[in-house]
Amino acid sequence: MRPSGSRVELYAAIRRDARAGKSARAIQREYRVSWTTVHKALGSAWPSERKHYPERGSKIDDYREVIDGWLRADLTAPHKQRHTAKRIFDRLREEHRAEVSYSRVRAYVSVRRGEILAESGRAPVEVFVPQSHRPGDEAEVDFGDVVIELRGQPVTCTLFSLRLSFSGRAVHRVFLSAGQEAFLEGHVHAVEVLGGVPFGRIRYDNLKSAVSAVLGLSRHRVENDRWVAFRSHYGIEAFYCQPGVQGAHEKGGVEGQIGWFRRNHFVPVPQVESIAELNAMIDKWDADDLDRRIGSRVRTVGELFTVEAPLLLPLPEAAFETGRWFNLRVDRHSQITVRTNRYSVPVRFAGRQIRVQLHASHLEVYCDRQLVATHERLPGKAETRLELDHYLEILLRKPGALPGSTALEQARAAGRFTPVHDAWWAAARKTHGDAAGTRDLIGVLLAHRHLPHELVVIGLARALAAGALTADAVVLEARKAAEDSTSEQSDEDHEADAEAVASMTARRLTTLPTDSRPLPSVAAYDVLLRTPRKDTASL
Repeated sequence: MRPSGSRVELYAAIRRDARAGKSARAIQREYRVSWTTVHKALGSAWPSERKHYPERGSKIDDYREVIDGWLRADLTAPHKQRHTAKRIFDRLREEHRAEVSYSRVRAYVSVRRGEILAESGRAPVEVFVPQSHRPGDEAEVDFGDVVIELRGQPVTCTLFSLRLSFSGRAVHRVFLSAGQEAFLEGHVHAVEVLGGVPFGRIRYDNLKSAVSAVLGLSRHRVENDRWVAFRSHYGIEAFYCQPGVQGAHEKGGVEGQIGWFRRNHFVPVPQVESIAELNAMIDKWDADDLDRRIGSRVRTVGELFTVEAPLLLPLPEAAFETGRWFNLRVDRHSQITVRTNRYSVPVRFAGRQIRVQLHASHLEVYCDRQLVATHERLPGKAETRLELDHYLEILLRKPGALPGSTALEQARAAGRFTPVHDAWWAAARKTHGDAAGTRDLIGVLLAHRHLPHELVVIGLARALAAGALTADAVVLEARKAAEDSTSEQSDEDHEADAEAVASMTARRLTTLPTDSRPLPSVAAYDVLLRTPRKDTASL
């Protein structure tokens, strides 16, 4: 029977049956599709674009609020005196003269009643039953919040965790956002570290990255198409927990794991310069945690994972592209807007159409398939990140715009525009004037593109001490500093080699007897010197 929902779900079902060994002809009969559809589904988890038609309205749309009001009133009504679908249908016909069909009313009530019950937070009393897990069968996924100090500023980040239920091995990853990009990138990192995918199912709550709509209190969900394609690509079977706190116990393993990991590795608060640096630390923590024992278990996490690893499903040959593409136009401020945040690009692309690939913690800007800019993703909303280097060409023609520019302010805050830059700039403006001195500074900033930042700062300090207030002088001093560091390194290597190799000459001199002969003299040759001629000028 053909599954309900989007074509992505159909493709996922076809690919799942094909992996199970079902023939193409059997799949055609079961889902009532053509051979072409089966062939396309096996070739790609993402179906080709199909023309979308606007959704047709329904007569029941005008009475949704009325029906919802009756269903909410049922929450406090006696159990045996609540509305049935038939009673709601009759009241609509009698009190509102509504020309709606009973099937439409019944379908709407069957879904909406459960949603209203879930919104009210009501749930029956449940009994918890202890569970056992087979090796390689199940895993759990969840997000948690952690606070870090990123370049000296407190930032709330998202901690992704995928935990294998049998061994308890967990893989973690920190992202600046909790969007779908982080959700997918976390999965890719986790399955690559583990070396495979559980052959059973992975438990999830109702994250917006995966679920578009929760259909009442049942397990049925309307999944996001991109998530369905991702699951189909890696062969992941999803199991969704009940909405709200009622379903928290259904993935208690990963929720407890996130709390344990946060208490043991994020106390005190980590101080890092980048998210990549933090994730490198997390990879080491995950590897170290393989030696711990969970609760009263006899064997460690690593020993249990050794049993579980061979049973995981192999990974596909090609990785799934987790980044999301956007086609944007650069405005007259040489900026683009991505998810309410603004980022700068080089001024030569102002007014042009560019492509942006958005990842969980960074974004890349392309023009004509060439990477032209990279930014760390902003964690908040309506924020701006500008690179001073992107505006240098226009500042050469408008030097007066540099002192009050936002890009300069952000460069100072990030430590890329140092007090040495400011001191040299002030001296250059005093000597050459504001415009000429600022242009000389911009020439120094352009040197950052081909010289390391530390060497340029050294060049600025040396040029300022010598009173050399031109960009050429700064570049010359920076190159001298590079040569000095290279020569010092070579001298240190030479001294180390000399200490490592024994000198045979020094060794022989220590065994020779003392020489008692007198020092040589040339006094006997003084008789050969000519007698100085008399000065005839005095005669």
